[in-house]
Amino acid sequence: MKNVVITGASTGLGYAIASAFAREGNQLILISKTPSKLAAATERLQKENTVNITSYAADLSDKKATIDVGKQILKEFNKIDILVNNAGSYVPGAIYNEPDGQIEFMINTNLYSAYHLTRTLMPAFEKQSSGHIFNMCSIASLQAYANGGSYSISKFALAGFTKNLREELKPLGIKVTGVYPGAAYTDSWKGSGVEESRLMTADDVAEMIFSASKLSVQACVEEIVLRPQLGDL
Repeated sequence: MKNVVITGASTGLGYAIASAFAREGNQLILISKTPSKLAAATERLQKENTVNITSYAADLSDKKATIDVGKQILKEFNKIDILVNNAGSYVPGAIYNEPDGQIEFMINTNLYSAYHLTRTLMPAFEKQSSGHIFNMCSIASLQAYANGGSYSISKFALAGFTKNLREELKPLGIKVTGVYPGAAYTDSWKGSGVEESRLMTADDVAEMIFSASKLSVQACVEEIVLRPQLGDL
């Protein structure tokens, strides 16, 4: 059984990732912003699986809240096997006319959440000289696109953080994987007019992360890039 920390775990990709690890009976440590959604997700996962779950409601766009929840996890768990930095937000816009403050919000949510939680939990990884960190980047980390704005900037930054972290943690026995998914069908796509069959499923992304986590200690999947069969939208 592994101790698996997953952020943004109550819906979408985060919930699918939690479900993939729950099916093998791992100890789940879930973090999400909205208490009611987190409670509902926790209850559903426990109904569908034989799994122990510890949940924390925290806004990871806030530095202090992120560090505090990380410290609480270290107090309650002496080992962290897997960290999935999935918390994030998408707000479309163009750099030249998006609202003031959007770049700060996107960086706080999509980059600093992963940065501060990873740094806070690092003592556990270092002590055990093992572990696996997954950072949920995006196709927007690889290619600029219209209306990407500050969201794309923040995801490029997260990709840079991931690449640097991979190099730094190689000699410590800690794996780092950047995950770059294209469009996957979640609640955010409902009502968009895009056919569900045109998109990947959230489970597609979750299964790739789960599979990468099962490799021998000698192997590390550095990047996972997934796109719908017909390509990006």
